[in-house]
Amino acid sequence: MKQEKKESANKIEPTKSELEILQVLWKHGPSTVRFVNDTLNEEKRAVQYTSTLKLMQIMAEKGILKRDESSMKHVYYPAEEEKKTKNFLLERFVDSMYNGSASSLMMQLLGNKKTSKKELEAIKELLKSMDKK
Repeated sequence: MKQEKKESANKIEPTKSELEILQVLWKHGPSTVRFVNDTLNEEKRAVQYTSTLKLMQIMAEKGILKRDESSMKHVYYPAEEEKKTKNFLLERFVDSMYNGSASSLMMQLLGNKKTSKKELEAIKELLKSMDKK
């Protein structure tokens, strides 16, 4: 447990803009800056190429991204897998917003009346399968 806490303390939490870039890379795989920038412009918001380039360079320096420099066009990819990053961010969120209580988070999520019947059924099935373990 102490080792786990120590590891998470050393992890860098991506900013909102960095998360947008990570989302593109998780969805499309290793990509050039041009591809990431074009995708952000299509799916998110207008972003200058030079801004995307600089941010991806900074992310590589921070260890959030890695860069393959073996060809003329540098290709970037996430240093951590998507699930690992999302688990880390979710844990930080639950700790800071819900005092570490996942049940408090779930109660608020389910109480917001935006959960569809289909989603509720899927949650029930998940809970049943967890009970069997």
